[in-house]
Amino acid sequence: MERREDGRDWAYRVDPYGFERPEDFDYASYEAFFSRYLVVLTRRAIKWSKLLKGNNSIPKSLKVKRYIRKGIPNEHRALIWMIVSGAQTNMEQNPGYYHRLLEGEKNDKLVEAIKTDMNRTFPDNVKFRKTADPCLQHPLYNVLVAYGHHNKAVGYCQGMNFIAGYLILITKNEEESFWLLDALIGRILPDYYSPAMLGLKTDQEVLGELVKMKVPAVAELMERHGVMWTLVVSRWFICLFIDILPVETVLRIWDCLFYEGSKIIFRVALTLIKQHQAFILEATNFPDICDKFKQITKGTLVTECHSFMQKIFTDPGSLSMATINKLRETCREKLLSQG
Repeated sequence: MERREDGRDWAYRVDPYGFERPEDFDYASYEAFFSRYLVVLTRRAIKWSKLLKGNNSIPKSLKVKRYIRKGIPNEHRALIWMIVSGAQTNMEQNPGYYHRLLEGEKNDKLVEAIKTDMNRTFPDNVKFRKTADPCLQHPLYNVLVAYGHHNKAVGYCQGMNFIAGYLILITKNEEESFWLLDALIGRILPDYYSPAMLGLKTDQEVLGELVKMKVPAVAELMERHGVMWTLVVSRWFICLFIDILPVETVLRIWDCLFYEGSKIIFRVALTLIKQHQAFILEATNFPDICDKFKQITKGTLVTECHSFMQKIFTDPGSLSMATINKLRETCREKLLSQG
């Protein structure tokens, strides 16, 4: 596609969420995919509108689970995330709480750490630039400062800025983003962001155990070359696939994450590894393995979010929360014994 410096070209180079597309972006194959996906989106939007019928509550059911797995249309996404994650209930039960946090006394060290990360958050997104009007750095700063004072055990750590940034892009609402961040960090992701990051380290080990069970040849390769899982997947967990997978795919993953919980992360990780097993097994040394893991998060498999989401529920086979919790227990004990 020719580069024309007119409005149409700019619209092509920036996606609907404000992210600039890379120089090597494959417009032709993306447009081919999106024209197909648009049909799916339109069909889903009609079904969701019927399901909601002006309702602001949806009971948990197999039908709702199926609908969420097939994707929430963007116009309903913020509302559904709020409802199914419990964030809506928390917000309604604590009126004015978010604003009181912002008006209260501040921890200077926390504020400084957040300020430092402002310009590092999505430098490739035009909505987060200081020149943008409105500039999303302001609500992002507020959400992170409020959260750091709400959950003092966590405070602030890198990675949270990207998650809060995505929440703001979708909800376009500070207070809702705050409560969704609380749902993720406080309930859905067990202890990922506390200073010791024990939950995060545990889940990386859990993934290693699951790979041993489901893709043993890859587990054996990792062991043979002494590659620790944290080296290749830590950002998958910390950033919940932000800046790793395409935006639309990340949002589809989050649809399920808010409804079904943290096991979705394992389903995505296992699918990426299983689908690229032969490619990963071509690696002959340590840096080679690390490079392969960077490459498996690119390409049509992950761009075609609708078929990718179908795969995450079939490829890894059965994966119960009971299995994950059992593995978490043994992996956590192992980590604690290692000090």
